[in-house]
Amino acid sequence: MPVAETPSSNARAHPYRRLSVQHVDQVPEPGFVRDYLMGREVYRRTDYLALIHDGSVGLAAVARAESGELFERVVDVEVWSDPEGTMLIEEPAVDVGNATALAGAALRHARPGISAFVVKGMFEHINFIWEPDPIHIYVTEVTPPDPPKLLRQAQQVVEFDEDLPPVELVLDTVTFPDLAATVPAGSYLLPCRGAGTELPGDMSYLDTRPADRDDWVMIGCERSMQFHRHFYGDEPPQVDICPRKRVEEADPGGRWLVKCCMLERGMEFSGGRAFVPWGANLDEVRRALRLLTGVEAAALVG
Repeated sequence: MPVAETPSSNARAHPYRRLSVQHVDQVPEPGFVRDYLMGREVYRRTDYLALIHDGSVGLAAVARAESGELFERVVDVEVWSDPEGTMLIEEPAVDVGNATALAGAALRHARPGISAFVVKGMFEHINFIWEPDPIHIYVTEVTPPDPPKLLRQAQQVVEFDEDLPPVELVLDTVTFPDLAATVPAGSYLLPCRGAGTELPGDMSYLDTRPADRDDWVMIGCERSMQFHRHFYGDEPPQVDICPRKRVEEADPGGRWLVKCCMLERGMEFSGGRAFVPWGANLDEVRRALRLLTGVEAAALVG
């Protein structure tokens, strides 16, 4: 099977053992790379080769004669980039098996005319990425705490899930003070004691079930209202904090990771939006990100 003439953005060796790095005795110009690799034996998991001479690098994709042997001969070579379009980067703290970390290293060193970035990172492992273009995923949250938990969970997933393409998490927040300012009052009822929340009025917390019903404005969601009806038998004035409603009513494009307190467990996915429970675990956040990036098929959601 012939190799691709032109890679797509974010192409990389996944896993990175599919890239073989070889030091050669002359500058790896396209003609030399083809002659050097054609008919050469390579390990049966090798699909890409970076040829290095001093600081010059050439990157090629190869097809192998699939024989089932440990080493197979190269039957097709496509030179993806010559030394003019390839950059060798050394960043020892970068996990080159992680696409987001790999893209970050490339973008920190990017300059016009460079398409391929060969990165030597942690443990001296090496990988490449082609024209890094991270996928933007918006994480919508109410703060404080700041940074919010859902963002930190998403960051954790991006740091360990090597199947994900490069991702840029973009925080989209609204704060409790911003919400309170829409309905000025002398007393507010919040869902729980948030980290560092300060409002211009008395504050009570629904999760403590205050003994006395105050004349408060509740800053909360539909689940908070259900609790209030159960505790006090009525509905107070409300500022709705629901992140899901914010996104659905604004109907923005792009990809969104959003909390929904009406979900008990699991997640929901629709139209570039992934909804996870208010107390989401890392497995739920991971599945949401895999769906948002296309790593996992949406048809599997159930």
